[in-house]
Amino acid sequence: MRIGEVARRAGVSPRALRYYEEQGLLASIRTASGQRVYADSAVERVQLIQQFFAAGLSSRTVLQLLPCVDSGASSPEAFALLESERNRITEAMASLGAARDALDRMIDIAYHPTPEHCPALRERSEESEESESVSPRRTAA
Repeated sequence: MRIGEVARRAGVSPRALRYYEEQGLLASIRTASGQRVYADSAVERVQLIQQFFAAGLSSRTVLQLLPCVDSGASSPEAFALLESERNRITEAMASLGAARDALDRMIDIAYHPTPEHCPALRERSEESEESESVSPRRTAA
């Protein structure tokens, strides 16, 4: 099957297929004219690669897992790698959650500025205090 057909059936671009091949995730043979030809199983493999990517795995990690897929047998190392990746993603989610919370605080401050957070308001407050202390106060007699 040619690259365009695999791309169409797998729902990816030909460029993605070339990338997968460069990364060692997918194999093809070349015709005499240099065109790539893929096995019929390439569509299913590309869909699997897409699932790995959707799960947040890098091409390097996918490359480490594919021998288990190809052999049909898992290994303790593969499970450890998957768990490690899950922990990495969990930590990234926590970090993103903290960043979101910080951004929420910034948005709240932007909507409700106070002299504590806004130098311009602090300067205005100080100027009005100075002008009040310089001008004499009138008192009613």
